[in-house]
Amino acid sequence: MARYIGPVCRLCRREGEKLYLKGERCFTPKCAIERRNYPPGQHGRELQFRRSRPSDYGLQLREKQKLRRIYGVLERQFRRYFEIAQRARGMTGALLLILLERRLDNVVYRLGFASSRAQARQLVRHGHFEVNGRKVDIPSYQVKPGDIIRVRESSREKEYFKALAERLEGHRPPPWLQLNPQDLSGQVLRLPVREEIDTRVQEHLIVEFYSR
Repeated sequence: MARYIGPVCRLCRREGEKLYLKGERCFTPKCAIERRNYPPGQHGRELQFRRSRPSDYGLQLREKQKLRRIYGVLERQFRRYFEIAQRARGMTGALLLILLERRLDNVVYRLGFASSRAQARQLVRHGHFEVNGRKVDIPSYQVKPGDIIRVRESSREKEYFKALAERLEGHRPPPWLQLNPQDLSGQVLRLPVREEIDTRVQEHLIVEFYSR
C-alpha cells in the first residue's frame, strides 16, 4: 500500500496551517507551525515575504492538497472518492467529506483509540481492530450505521491498549459515534452530516478543481 513516509510537519508548513498530523505534539510549542511558520525548503523564509496572491487554480489546488493530507490519502484514491461523491445524489463536496470520515482509520481516530490518523492507520494495518466481530486490517474500509468497532481480544494485553481505557474516560467522540471506554469499543450510530465534521476546508474549491 503506497503512503507518504516523509516528515509530516513539512506538510503543515507547506499549507501554512496546522493539519494536526502528529496528534498531541500539534498542541505543544514543539509544533512546527509554532516554531517555523514559513514554507519548507532552502528559500522558505524568502518565499514567506515574496508570495503574491494565488490564482483561482492555486487556491483550488491548495484546498485539495490540504484535504488529502489531513486524511492521509494519495491522489489516485482521493480522485476515486471524488468520483463516487460526484455520482451520488447530494452536494458533492459534503459527500466527499462524509466518505473520508467513514474510513475505518478515521473512525478509530475519532473514537480516541489513536492520537492521530497516521497512528490509527498503523493500528488498523496491524490487525488490532474488528468490525462486527470480524478482523479488518484495511484502513480505507467504509463503515456504515450500526457497525461496532472493537479492539480485538488478542490485542488487549498489549501495554498500549491496557492504558487506553483510562485515557478514553474524558474523550468525547462526534455525535454520530458512540464510545464505550470500558469495552474498548465504539458504534457508528449514523452517517455524519457536514456540520459535524470539524475539518476546516472549503470543499467547493475542490469540486471546482476537478470540474475544470
